[in-house]
Amino acid sequence: MRSLPRQRLLVVALAAAFSGPFAVPHALAQAPAQAEAEFAVQVPAQPLDAALNELSRQTGLPILAAAEATAGKTSRAVSGRLSAAQALQQMLAGSGLEAARSPNGGFAVRQAAATAAAAETTLPALTVRARADADAGGYVAQRASVGTKTDTPLVEVPQSISVISSQEIDDKGQTTLTDALAQTPGVTVNPYGFDSRAADWVLLRGFDGWYTSSFRDGLVQNVGITFLGVQTEVYGLERLEVLRGPSSVLFGKGDVGGVVNRVSKVPGPDAVREISVQTGRYDRKQVMADVGSAIDADGQWRWRVVGVGLDTGTQDQYPNGDRMTQKRQYLAPSLKWQPTPQTSLTLQAEVLRDDSSDDVQYASDFQGNPTSVKEGEPSYSRIETGSDAVGWQFAHRFDGGWQLKQNARYAHRTLDKHHILSFFDTDPNQLLRQARHDVETVDENSIDTSIQGNVDGGGISHTLLFGLDVDRSRAEWQRWQDMTTPLDMTNPVYGIHIDEPTTPSRDKQVILQQIGLYAQDQVRFDPHWGLTVGVRQDRVKTRYENRMADPAFDVGVAERTDNATTGRLGVSYQVGNGWAPYASYGESFVPVMAVDEGALFDPSRGRQYELGIKYMPEGEAVSFTAAVFNLEKTNVVSYDPVSFVPHAIGKVRSRGIELEGKAALTRQLRLTASFATLDMKVLASAIPSEVGNMPILTPKQTASLWLDYALGAEALHGVSVGGGLRYVGKRWDNGENTESQPPYTLADAAVRYDNGPWRFALNVTNLFDKQYLSGHAYGSYFRGNERNVLLTAKYRF
Repeated sequence: MRSLPRQRLLVVALAAAFSGPFAVPHALAQAPAQAEAEFAVQVPAQPLDAALNELSRQTGLPILAAAEATAGKTSRAVSGRLSAAQALQQMLAGSGLEAARSPNGGFAVRQAAATAAAAETTLPALTVRARADADAGGYVAQRASVGTKTDTPLVEVPQSISVISSQEIDDKGQTTLTDALAQTPGVTVNPYGFDSRAADWVLLRGFDGWYTSSFRDGLVQNVGITFLGVQTEVYGLERLEVLRGPSSVLFGKGDVGGVVNRVSKVPGPDAVREISVQTGRYDRKQVMADVGSAIDADGQWRWRVVGVGLDTGTQDQYPNGDRMTQKRQYLAPSLKWQPTPQTSLTLQAEVLRDDSSDDVQYASDFQGNPTSVKEGEPSYSRIETGSDAVGWQFAHRFDGGWQLKQNARYAHRTLDKHHILSFFDTDPNQLLRQARHDVETVDENSIDTSIQGNVDGGGISHTLLFGLDVDRSRAEWQRWQDMTTPLDMTNPVYGIHIDEPTTPSRDKQVILQQIGLYAQDQVRFDPHWGLTVGVRQDRVKTRYENRMADPAFDVGVAERTDNATTGRLGVSYQVGNGWAPYASYGESFVPVMAVDEGALFDPSRGRQYELGIKYMPEGEAVSFTAAVFNLEKTNVVSYDPVSFVPHAIGKVRSRGIELEGKAALTRQLRLTASFATLDMKVLASAIPSEVGNMPILTPKQTASLWLDYALGAEALHGVSVGGGLRYVGKRWDNGENTESQPPYTLADAAVRYDNGPWRFALNVTNLFDKQYLSGHAYGSYFRGNERNVLLTAKYRF
């Protein structure tokens, strides 16, 4: 900690570089002075783990404790104007523990009989009692499983990774996965504008991640053949982990742009008891609950249940005033059994039901101009989705230090979609309409088993990982369609009955089985140099069946088997004081679910070179990363402009720069900031006019800034204010790159009040209600998100 003053000055310099006029004009306050200050402390009696975590949050001071020291203990209630030392003395009374001052200005909780020298216990021997994998402020992560599948600090991983904690999501009032990812560098969300269905539509480094980027607890989440995607309830997550760049070595189907790993809330050492209610614009009504605790006195059995109920309108409405709606129910119970400190088994289940309006686009007129007309019908255009999943996470550490892990999940996803497709014939005022009914299902079984351990010799240490993962999915899709009542564009009338279509149009099935065997070695030559080497062998069997095949264009059944080897190589150098430059190379391999002339396409492949630098000083709530990358993807599917027949002959290159910073600048002030610039180019395509151009709806630059400040005045104790800006650059509307949408900047704001177990929050996105278009493509205009207001009341008990 002797370099702490210099690190603090560097943090302020980084903040100034990111925030410009918003930069902090003074350095961090000295930690010892914080420890002596008095705080309005309100911590109810509860398990000691949770009480220490809450006191750390209220004081902003690190409070460290060995997990075995606090296990099974309950704190006393603490209330009043107290210093941190006084609060700890009251909290620990009668527990057999005491708090000793740490060199960093915080406290270490230890056995009361320990010697004074134990107060200087170094951080690696302690467990931080705060939010998992994050600082006491909840924004800065030090570790994430997505980088290596081993317990490796992020600063040592030679690849670009972002982590968004549940507290950051909560503070910013983010209610969807795309909201939570919108301020992450290299990530573009909702390219088709506001979507009442709240689908997880994410682009990573310019590549669509709809089919390939979705992972949950390290396991892939497969989507359907057409509309059935993945929907995530963010309240059920502990954090989001974004790994940018090819990741097939560890994640099989991880595409060239990267993966988004959703980490579920599961039972932990802290008791969880909170309930929240939300209301807001468009008549939003939502209730949330997250409760869990130990079942037995020894804490071997722990449970947790997360639940959400939502009923809301959306910003989209029909010309007659009918507003589009969304309803959701979510329940995620989990049970953890830990018979010994070396063994744990967590059983998980998840049920999600979503019922939303499915009329997301406004119709264009005969000349292609935007209108306020919806092409569908309020009582007909709906999409109902369901997701049921069960699984487990198992871990066992052997006496020799080796560890066995296994994650498994079975999931069943369904979709029932009624929507209307519209088009003009010769009458410019009459919109012809076709009613469609789509039904999709996906059944998947995924299991990943790995063993890891350390081998040392000759002054070199190896962290070895060997694994086998198996994923099998079956997707089915049927469609019925018939023409229905046309719509008068000059006087659209809604409330008309739409007959259920009965004419079969599509009936397809895709079965895919992928088996991957992978190995990884993380080599440490000395305290500075680190090398990461990984290799994977995949075998994929794909079966495609078109039960309504036209012999002139398609065969009934197509099958193929593919084998592929992918690799990963990275090197990093720990300079000291938290700095670590790195270089890496990675590859991807993803099966393509498309058919041309009766044959399945060759899988797509990708490769990437990346250079970067990370700054993550130990013991500090500071993270800064910078990366420059160049990647290519081959066998990209594009469609003939005349026949619309797919061809897997495309090739796309993406290169760019990404910057990200997160920091607790002082005990009261936190910052998140990001910037990315992207240069994409289509190198080969079945559409000649797009070769040499940038793909549509992909911004060239994105940036964000967020500052969160807890007011220090006694009269305003517990009040926090936050605000930020989001910038999205120019997007092309067509493959020829002749039309585009201009850049836009949105402002967000937040006010919170914490008083003991209560939290009240007001969050406003698009504060000034800026009107903008996300894009204009495929004959439609995609409107951006309007101003939204969210009021939340939370009670922890």
